[in-house]
Amino acid sequence: MTASLLEEVRRLKIVAIIRSQSLDGLENTVKSLYRGGIRAIEITLNTPGALSGIERLKERYPELLIGAGTVLDSESARLAILSGAGYLLTPTLKKETIETANRYNVPVIPGVLTPTEALTAYEYGAKMVKIFPISHLGPKYLTDLKGPLPFVETMAVGGISLENAADYLLAGASALGIGSSLVDEKLVKQGDFSEIERRAARFVEIAQNVQLPK
Repeated sequence: MTASLLEEVRRLKIVAIIRSQSLDGLENTVKSLYRGGIRAIEITLNTPGALSGIERLKERYPELLIGAGTVLDSESARLAILSGAGYLLTPTLKKETIETANRYNVPVIPGVLTPTEALTAYEYGAKMVKIFPISHLGPKYLTDLKGPLPFVETMAVGGISLENAADYLLAGASALGIGSSLVDEKLVKQGDFSEIERRAARFVEIAQNVQLPK
């Protein structure tokens, strides 16, 4: 399960990060993302009703990869898994959270920034790490990081946009976590879900056109 799901994340390359203010906004957002071609989403646990939202969306979109984000501790990890989250993403590195995910055989992508943190997460059992926040470091940081640590798979998160998404993939990111440049809360409040769908389709197109090295 763990290996196959991460293979899907690697194939899709795009994970949409959703922080919604309501369950209705969450469901409408996911519907728009799905229409735009997104097949992997992260629902942050600081979204009101996140756990019940994960349960509902799992029933409505069984083909979607639905993960839980902003997982801060092992108890939150356990609750997210029991709610049906297929994978977990964290903003920080915490051994107990990784251990809990591994105990349930659920992939966890912990947030790291330095080479030491990336290697430590790998040694704790994480098969992919989230380089966060990457926005002020840029794509070359990924290339430099992968130099001594080519075996550590990375997801770039923070400031990924339509303009730089391809650059991060070409720099070595196995996947991208995309938040506000895709799921803009202003668009959700305005009900402009067609724009979210348009952005989703554009990100999917970029990901499909980037050929990663084998």
